[in-house]
This record gives sequence, C-alpha cells and structure tokens, in this order.
Amino acid sequence: MGIDDRLKDLRGTGRRDFMKWSATLAAVLGLERARFLNVMNDMGGSALADNTSCTKSLRSFHLVAGNGGFAWFNLLFPQNVIAKGTDPNYSFHALGKATKSTLTDNELYYAPESPFQKLGKKFQVTAYMAGTNETHTSTPASAATPSGTASMLAGIAAIQQSDPTLLPVIAINPFTFGAAPGAPATAAVGNAAGLVDLFNSAASKTLLAVPGDAALHEAYYKAFLGLNRAAGRSTVAKGYETGKVAANLLGKNLSDALRPTTADDAAYGIVAGTPTNVLEIAHSIITGIKAFKLGLTSSIIIPAMRDDPHGAFAGGDAMPTAMAARLGKIFDAMMADASASPDPSCSSKSLADNIMFTIHGDTPKTPLSRNGWGDGTPKNSNWLYVMGNGYLKTGWFGGVNADQTTDGFDPATGNTVPGQASSVTAANAATAALYAAAKGDSRRVQDFSRAVIDGLVNPLASVQ
Repeated sequence: MGIDDRLKDLRGTGRRDFMKWSATLAAVLGLERARFLNVMNDMGGSALADNTSCTKSLRSFHLVAGNGGFAWFNLLFPQNVIAKGTDPNYSFHALGKATKSTLTDNELYYAPESPFQKLGKKFQVTAYMAGTNETHTSTPASAATPSGTASMLAGIAAIQQSDPTLLPVIAINPFTFGAAPGAPATAAVGNAAGLVDLFNSAASKTLLAVPGDAALHEAYYKAFLGLNRAAGRSTVAKGYETGKVAANLLGKNLSDALRPTTADDAAYGIVAGTPTNVLEIAHSIITGIKAFKLGLTSSIIIPAMRDDPHGAFAGGDAMPTAMAARLGKIFDAMMADASASPDPSCSSKSLADNIMFTIHGDTPKTPLSRNGWGDGTPKNSNWLYVMGNGYLKTGWFGGVNADQTTDGFDPATGNTVPGQASSVTAANAATAALYAAAKGDSRRVQDFSRAVIDGLVNPLASVQ
C-alpha cells in the first residue's frame, strides 16, 4: 500500500499521539513488533486496501405502485395480446405501433416509449403473471411473496447483507417491507427529498466541519483497520468494511452529493409541469443511483404513482402517450446514469452491471377496455415486472387473453399453461427475483423459498 500523506505529514504532538495510539492498539491486538512496524511503514492512501472483489448481490430499486397507479406501467410493458391487437377499446396508447423485441427469451413487445430498447439482452424485462388483484391498496404484496416466511423485498434485503452498506434499505412511505430471516431494519422517509436529508448528518455539519479533522479521523480509522488485519482478526471484516465506508464519508456534506441537480433533471426529462408523482420517482432514482455510487445503501423502495387513472383515455391517446414518454425517459436515464458510473466495489464493472429493479402493484387495471379503465382484471389477475440483469429469462411468462381468460406458466420449464390463474405462480415469480438479487446463488435463495424456478432463470455459465 502507498504512503498516507495525512499520517506522513503529522508533526509534533500530532505525530507522537498517533504513534502512541497505534503502538497501544497493536499491543491490545497482540501484534508482534515486526508486523506493527511493517504496518506503520506501509500505511497509505487507504490503510485497508479497497475491496476489489465484486458484490455478491445486486443492488435494487423496487417500485411499489398503489391506488390504481400500477396500470401506467402497462403502457411501457404491455401484455402481448394487447400490443399485437388492433381493437380500439384496448387500454393501450400505441395500437399498431408496438414492435416485437428480438432480445427476449419469450415474446415481449415495446411501445415507442418503452425503455431499454437499445440495451443488451441482460437488461430486458421479465413479466410474470403473479399474485391477485388488490385494487386501491397502497401496500400491495400478493405478487411479491416468495413463501410464507419471507416477502420479496425483505428477502432481497437479507441477501444484500453480504455486501455491507451504511443503511441497507431505505424506503419511502407508505410501504410494506415484510419479513425474512436476516433482513435488516429499514430507514423510512416521507418523500424523495427525505432520501437526501437522511444522510445529511449532524457529524458532517458540526463535529467534523473542518476538512482536516474529518480526513484525520478517516486516517486513524483506516490505520486501526490495517493493524487489526495484520493481527488476523478476520471475524469482524464485514463490520470493518462498513466502518471504512462510514469513516470515508463522515466528514462530507452528503446532502450536496446526493441532491438531484439541474443537469440530472434534464437527463431524466424533468421539466416545469412534470406531475409530482412522476417527479418523486425520478428524484428517488437519481438520489438512489448517487447513494449506490457511494456505497451508502443496497436497496431503495419507492411508492410509485399512487393515482387512479380511470379517465386516462377519456381524451384519446394524448395523456397516456405523454405519461409513457415520461416514465420511459426516467428508466432509460437511470440505466445511462448507472452505465456511466464505475461500480464502487468492482472497478471492472459499471454500476449498471450490478443493479436490478422490480415493479409490482395493487391492480394493473383491465388491459382490454379503455372506457373508464376499470379496476377489474381478467380472472382477478395481477403481474410482476423484474429487470434481472441477465440472471432471469426475459419476456412474458403467461398473459391475458382477448376472451377475458388468462394463461400461466410452468415454473419448472417456463412453458405456457393455458387457463392457469396468476395466483398459482406468485411465489415462483417472487423467488426468481430473489435469484437475480443473489446473482444466481440458489443455495442462498433456498434460505427464503423452495419454490421451483428452473424454467425462469439462466444458468450461471450463460450470464455475462
């Protein structure tokens, strides 16, 4: 390791204090003198080498749509029968304009505004028939429950504990996190701005307001890590990694580092007049990407839309088209932002290579009738969208039919099962999301669910 100028340049009492502190610590750790001197000689830019191994889990965004707002996402990821159809009663704004993806394993169509059309195969969306209609709740769960002992959100968060962050899960109210073995506590805030305020600590504003003090605190802490590593205390490595992140950030005013900028708004399509519910999604994702870059969190839970768009098609296609454009722009900007950012734990990868998202909601409303865009769905069905970053097969699994019936899928093979209710495959769909979060670690997934997913996932050897 290189020389740490903050320690090398210490003079007078500061130098003596540091040497006394480090010698005492070495004695407490049982570190022999020769190894202690080696550590002192090698102390540098980081006393503990940066963790160059890639994360064992994917970071995640979870959009939880309520009060009918889930229906808006049908515009970006339409049911196949709707995208191919020509019935003017269908609740789809781009009839006759959808194009079939050539990148998905199963059939999937893009609206003109759908995101990810120019990205690679691993960034395409998987859509599962899953769960049941939960009209007008703000905390839906039926499509996001892999087992009787774990929710999808809590299970993913538990999996992400393998990669330490300061606040593992941050959720915007209202939300239902659920439970899972080993799941961390959530940090709850009231809106997107609250994500920024959460990290605007008193320490960064007062205790370590002088940059030199903050830098010295970090240098001391990393010296401690270096000494303890030399003493062979590996059992607390995870805590030290978290502490290293904390020490590095403690003296920074994180509100400035996390707050959306004018340039961010432009990239995400935010302008004067952007609806508040769309603005909240964009700003939550912008701040979330910034937090991922700094290693602050692994999971962001965002309440999505929460409106009730019964009248969306009352004036024709203009309003749905505008909404599809706004939402599609946000998702494309998210991936562009992540692609341009090196992963903080894996220098050979971008942040986009270690990110996933899910979208589930109360009711997708009927895709078969735009008149009043009714809350009822064929056979009381619901569905779940996942971008699994290459770990999942993509496209639609099951679907709605024009005659008001639904098809499901066999999770062992992925094949369509005519007439199957979406409730039958809810656990399988949510378990597949866990598999993506665990980067294909089936053993870890089985800590939360034993649901069959063989036909839904990609073998690890095929994941790029």
